Amino acid sequence: MLAAPSGSLLFGFMEESSKMVEKTLDIVSPYHFSEQRAAYDAGIARMRHSLYMDYPKHVHLETQARCNASCNFCPYPNLNRKHTKMSDELIDKILNELTEIPREMNLQISPFKVSEPFLEVRLFDVLEKINTLLPQAKIALTSNSTPITEDKLEALQEVKNIQYLWISFNDHREEEYERVMGLPYQRTRQRLEMIHDMFADGDVYFPVVLSRVGDGTIVDREFVDWVGINYPLFQSNVFPRMEWMGQVEGLNVNPVPNMGCERWFELSITATGEVAHCCADGQAEFPIGNVNDQHVLEVYNSPEYRKLREATVSRLSVEPCNRCTFM
Repeated sequence: MLAAPSGSLLFGFMEESSKMVEKTLDIVSPYHFSEQRAAYDAGIARMRHSLYMDYPKHVHLETQARCNASCNFCPYPNLNRKHTKMSDELIDKILNELTEIPREMNLQISPFKVSEPFLEVRLFDVLEKINTLLPQAKIALTSNSTPITEDKLEALQEVKNIQYLWISFNDHREEEYERVMGLPYQRTRQRLEMIHDMFADGDVYFPVVLSRVGDGTIVDREFVDWVGINYPLFQSNVFPRMEWMGQVEGLNVNPVPNMGCERWFELSITATGEVAHCCADGQAEFPIGNVNDQHVLEVYNSPEYRKLREATVSRLSVEPCNRCTFM
């Protein structure tokens, strides 16, 4: 399961769902366009002069490390914390500490990391707590869709502030889909048909995106075209592969860009309570703290991590960011 997108360069995908108006997106590398890079750097500069220096803009909360897919571009198949479940007490501690974030600030919460959120039996309890304790928080959900039933989709309509449902589909060709993801293609298609039908009936209030981790071939464009024909009410998105800071090998990825990173303004909490360096640190090999014995905001403002936000111009100058291509 790929971490939720939140950057301004993810092929035109906008964080605010009201801006998601394009049915298809250009398949281009964001690192090659000076205007986009300038906008990205400007966004980092704005956050450096805002309350995001002290409070995270986006929090990943992995309540359990479990997924039913085995994507060949994801660290999950070899995840060192596989099937670990966060305690209810720790979930409550984290959410209560996040209430110290000023209400006027935009906040995004993704209740997963390297995991499938709809396999979490406590998902709707967690979403209710987020709605209650953090009413300003936009909720981002990324799923492969196979565990989403009609009942779960109906229950989502009672959850406030869902920003989008991002479905990691990755290949529209049956044989390739099953090779890449290790899931039955026809079962996934049945789930997509169900979600699309409910969307058409007005029973889904949030945007739905079908995404692909691109490989830079013509298939990327074919995927976008296929989504537009078969699921015209869904958005489509293709974004570049990453090597998860070297934790997944053998992938064809873009060079590390000579620029900063918006993810220095995020927190990525794993099911063990360890806080990974960022969403691209799938194995939490470069932890910045542990919320079992630290306040969430203490971890966010730890000196070395804060230094990234304060003064680092390029990820090329710091470890482990100098091995990361993800935007």
